[in-house]
Amino acid sequence: MDGYTAASYGDAFADVYDDWYAGVSDVAATVDLVAELAGAGGRVLELGVGTGRLAVPLAERGLVVTGVDASRAMLEHLRVRDRQGRVAVVDGDMVDDQPPGPFDVVLVAYNTLFNLPSRDRQAACFAAVAARLAAGGHFVVEAFVPEDPPRRGTSVDVRSMTASEVVLSVSVHDPDEQRAAGQFVHLADGRPVQLRPWSIRYATPTELDAMAGDAGLRLAERWEDVTRAPFDADSARHLSVYRRG
Repeated sequence: MDGYTAASYGDAFADVYDDWYAGVSDVAATVDLVAELAGAGGRVLELGVGTGRLAVPLAERGLVVTGVDASRAMLEHLRVRDRQGRVAVVDGDMVDDQPPGPFDVVLVAYNTLFNLPSRDRQAACFAAVAARLAAGGHFVVEAFVPEDPPRRGTSVDVRSMTASEVVLSVSVHDPDEQRAAGQFVHLADGRPVQLRPWSIRYATPTELDAMAGDAGLRLAERWEDVTRAPFDADSARHLSVYRRG
C-alpha cells in the first residue's frame, strides 16, 4: 500500500483500538500463561505493545515489562493507561529497536507479527528475539491460520452500523504474495471521514516454525488460543510457544 509505514496502523487505530478490539483475546489467560513462563519477577518484552492492553496487567502481576511500538499515538494511550509508569516503553521498530535483554518471555500478540511486511523481516524478528532471550526463555506468538483455499481479490463489507455511524471494510487479497491490505472507512454523522489503513503479510504455522528453527528456537507448545484449547486441522488461530535451548 503506497504511503503505508510501520506507524500507519497504530496512528490510525489508536483512538478506537480499545473499543474495537477489547475482546479479541482473553487478557487474564494471557497474563496467567506469560507469568507462568516468565516466573516470579520475570522480564517480559512485548512487541507491538499498542495501548498496553496486555502489558499493563502483566506489569501489575509483578513482571518487569518492556513494550516496543512504532506508533507514538498508541504509546500515548499506553501512558494514560499506565499511570504508575510500570511499563518501560521503546518508541521504535519491533525488529531493529528491540532492547538488549535478556528476557524470559517475548510476546507478540494478535497477528502483530504479520504487520512486518515480508518473510525476511519476520525471520529477522525471530532472530532478534532469539538473541535477546535468556537460556530457556520463550517466544509467544499469537496469530491466525491462513484460509485454505486463500481469499483472492477485493471485498467490501460492513463492519458496524448504527443510526449515526457506519464503518466499511475495504480490502484487497493477494495469496500469491501472502498479503492482504485494506481500509476501514469510518463515517460518522457530523464528523470528517476517517480512514484506518492496515496491511499484513501472513504466514502458516509451518512457515513460522521454519523461521524459529533458523533462529535457533524450537516449538515447545501449540494451542488454538491462549486458553490452551487443543490445536487441530480445523483451528482458525494458534498460540505457539517457542523455546530457546
